[in-house]
Amino acid sequence: MITSPRSRWAAVVAVTVGIFAIVTTEILPIGLLNPIAGDFGLAAGTAGWTMTVPGFVAAVAAPVVTVGTGRLDRRTMLAALMLLLAVAGFLAAAAPTFAVLLVARFLVGLVIGGFWSIGSGLAPRLVGTAAAGRATSVIFSAVPLGSVLGVPLGTLVGQLAGWRTAFLVLGLLALATAAALRLVTPPLPATGATRATVLKGLLTRRGVRSGLAVTFLVVLAHFGTYTYITPLLRDVVRPEVLSGYLLVYGAAGIAGTFLAGMNRLNFTTAAILIALATVLLPHAGPIGALALLVVWGVAYGAVPVCSQAWFARAAPDAPEAATVLFTASFQATISAGALAGGFVVDAVSLPAVMTAGGVVALAGAAVVQGARRTGAPARSARGISATSSTTSSSRARSSADAVESSSTE
Repeated sequence: MITSPRSRWAAVVAVTVGIFAIVTTEILPIGLLNPIAGDFGLAAGTAGWTMTVPGFVAAVAAPVVTVGTGRLDRRTMLAALMLLLAVAGFLAAAAPTFAVLLVARFLVGLVIGGFWSIGSGLAPRLVGTAAAGRATSVIFSAVPLGSVLGVPLGTLVGQLAGWRTAFLVLGLLALATAAALRLVTPPLPATGATRATVLKGLLTRRGVRSGLAVTFLVVLAHFGTYTYITPLLRDVVRPEVLSGYLLVYGAAGIAGTFLAGMNRLNFTTAAILIALATVLLPHAGPIGALALLVVWGVAYGAVPVCSQAWFARAAPDAPEAATVLFTASFQATISAGALAGGFVVDAVSLPAVMTAGGVVALAGAAVVQGARRTGAPARSARGISATSSTTSSSRARSSADAVESSSTE
């Protein structure tokens, strides 16, 4: 364990920057979909595979990498995964064909699954249980920051110097982060390997199953539509202000994250707001589109917080396993959304995919309400808390402090 408080928080910052680099790399194609498609002579829906591949790979990599490396030092794993992200960035920047670009995106998926599952639950080990809640908040802030800073800046770099340069810059950031993780993070030997039987056992819990269903529907609605926001906005606003619109969306996402953390925005409301924004956006002018992006950003900013809190409350005795399920379900749904949205875009139209996303989001809100009536997440958490006094349960509560306050309905 690190002894200096400053060094402890330096390690937290390094993990946060790593997640920021991962989030930005994963969703950057959203802002660069048109130039990528144009470079390789593809339809927008086909170019959307750059979003589909990482998510599907991450969904499989989350349990496989976590279980397979369960006895390895976590510092070594985090640094190695960052090096792999750097390789993916450099490969994307130099990709001569779309197939090579998809190989780079495959590597990104491996990093997402492994780094998220390992890094997002390390706060108690880095700073101790007393400060774990604040450290977890800092680590999770990398998600909206990837939208508010990473994607708009990457889109701007892509507009000024080409989309390949944007991936090159992210590769350099990943390389620097790998070095920082190695330097400032203490040795983190495995303390309890996550086993496949633990993951299987969690799936028998009603709260976990309802969390998977809700996460699937709401995230499917979001990424089935947001993946294609750039082509849609190009029909509404001037190309030179596109990065500014995405910046506004990202800033709204940060606000949504904090609102969820303060229990001011719940899963049901977030799903309904996403439905409202997606259905109305194709019919809005420049000012209306900006307002709807604010609504959408606030709503989606709450979704990862609500989802992670749901899983944490449903399985407080198995924090790393719960994080694995959260990561796998989230990433699989990102891919499914991008893939399904691409089919609708190519077969019908951009407005059609927005309407379809709105319907799916409303279905997610209905499922949340159904879970609320049965009390599944709350009952699972209370039952475990009442009977478990293990160290892992204590760590789970500490790790979830920053997100537990958000309502999981």
